[in-house]
Amino acid sequence: METVSIRDLRNHAGDVVGRASRGEQVTITRDGQAVAELRPLATPPLSAEALLAQWRRLPDLDSVSLRADIDEPFDARL
Repeated sequence: METVSIRDLRNHAGDVVGRASRGEQVTITRDGQAVAELRPLATPPLSAEALLAQWRRLPDLDSVSLRADIDEPFDARL
């Protein structure tokens, strides 16, 4: 967990809120003492309909090409 002073929060609020929105918990301090925490809000779960809509938009998978891409960096003797 990162610590940020109130002065830094005032001067860099956008950056601090951006870090929190990306999942980081930030403790706000005043005179070296922790006074608050900033953390991301829990995201609401997706409905079954929304999950199905996302699944339908996924591209088709070419398993042969995928296997070739995975095997390419490895020695075939392994």
